[in-house]
Amino acid sequence: MTKNKKGFTIIEVVLVLAIAGLIFLMVFIALPALQRSQRNTRRRQDMSRILAQFTEYQSNNAGKMPDSSTINDFVNRYLIGSGTQGNSLGADCESDQFCDPDGTAYYIEVKGERTDSNKTWNANFPNDHKIGYFNDAKCSGTEGEAGEGSGERDIAIFYVLEGGAVYCGDNQ
Repeated sequence: MTKNKKGFTIIEVVLVLAIAGLIFLMVFIALPALQRSQRNTRRRQDMSRILAQFTEYQSNNAGKMPDSSTINDFVNRYLIGSGTQGNSLGADCESDQFCDPDGTAYYIEVKGERTDSNKTWNANFPNDHKIGYFNDAKCSGTEGEAGEGSGERDIAIFYVLEGGAVYCGDNQ
């Protein structure tokens, strides 16, 4: 008489574990990239909202854009309301809408007006939550560079995203 045993063979168990391991590996590889992409999307949205506030400032100030002497006023009146420290956009990052997704406040650094001979700026500053702000500029087709604007009413901002890509936005 032969006994009929029910159950899984060792090969079947190893095969199922190998497939499960591959699935977990794919999830753990894809998840960080997806999270980084979501954080960068939020950063781009924040930069777009900041550009919108620059446009509002321009409308309320006879077409002028802030410069190094008026940037603190712009930040306090148009981006925060109150409670800021200089150009920082988030003294209280728990309630402030212009904080990086990692919880660190953005900081606007005025880079000034165009003065260089080749009419481009390079935004190769480190990812330390600084937003580079340029007068008389517009975004060019090259990542991290701005071209000459058509006057002092044109601005461009740069922000280094996670992974090293550079966001450039302008009011054109």
